[in-house]
Amino acid sequence: MRPTAKDLAEAAGVSLATVDRVLNDRPNVSAKAARKVNEAIERIGFVRNPAAVNLARNRIYRFRFVLPLAGDQYLQRILREVREAHEALRSDLTDIDLVQMPMSDPHAVARYLSGLEPGELDGVAIMAPESPQVRDAMARLIERGIKVVQFLSGHEKLPAADFVGVNNFAAGATAGKLVGRFLASTPGKIMVVAETMMAQDSIERRLGFDRIIHDQFPHLVPLPSVETYGDERRAGLVIRRMLEHNPDIEAVYVLSAEARVPVSAIEAVTDPRPLTVVVHELTPFSEEALRDDRIDAVIAQDPGHAVRSATRIMRARLEQREPIVSQERIRIEILLKENL
Repeated sequence: MRPTAKDLAEAAGVSLATVDRVLNDRPNVSAKAARKVNEAIERIGFVRNPAAVNLARNRIYRFRFVLPLAGDQYLQRILREVREAHEALRSDLTDIDLVQMPMSDPHAVARYLSGLEPGELDGVAIMAPESPQVRDAMARLIERGIKVVQFLSGHEKLPAADFVGVNNFAAGATAGKLVGRFLASTPGKIMVVAETMMAQDSIERRLGFDRIIHDQFPHLVPLPSVETYGDERRAGLVIRRMLEHNPDIEAVYVLSAEARVPVSAIEAVTDPRPLTVVVHELTPFSEEALRDDRIDAVIAQDPGHAVRSATRIMRARLEQREPIVSQERIRIEILLKENL
């Protein structure tokens, strides 16, 4: 059984109050008493509980979410969840704040992260596209003792940072399976639409999608990814061009989180209902489009769960605990008109 503070006091031959003062670095402890407590810690294998220490010190955990400035309805859901977590966790000695910034300039993001100091924050959850500059800045944060969570979009070669979000290979593979099953034996092409292929989640979803289509549905041809960069005018132009040049497109896979812009661009050219359309994330637009058959399926993850999970993981790391894997796993949900 794990030794308690009472066991430590008995082993050291001091009072429980003295043990408390030593463990929590309080004043009025003689050097002799401190030495006896520290020797007893080694002798009986006492392990300090950082959570209890922080509670005794009334320590406030300071966490920050760094999110994109540009976004649509799904980003608004995430922002709302972060603000709700800020209010809900204040009584739990946890202060959550939020910073939005343009993610199109990785050097600017890296400079911002490089300016964060341990005295200012305990942990940061970052949603940023893959880039060497941002990845290196995140690694330096970890070296300085700031806990880092890659939020919904991860970076390769950064194993020291936790990741919160769905398995994006599996999410893309799920989309491939749905598209293939919906189309059955119908041959044709698949238009794949991304906001940017710089994002690690987009890369992984594309890889998972292509693997399933190539292995299980060889009569279907996924076209090169169309990138919209979240710009409605660009989306309208590139999607119109793709549809006009490929009249045998039978399906559309929107692998980024925001479906409103690409699906609206398709509607400007043709009725999407004869097409099989699979998108990611439930938003007011994707829910409405699912109900009226402009979208066939939504592959979703719960942003509220993701925000809470990122917060719990940062706190667990600070308290030198392992996060509970089953609790923090973000599950893939498949939403159809029939199960909304």
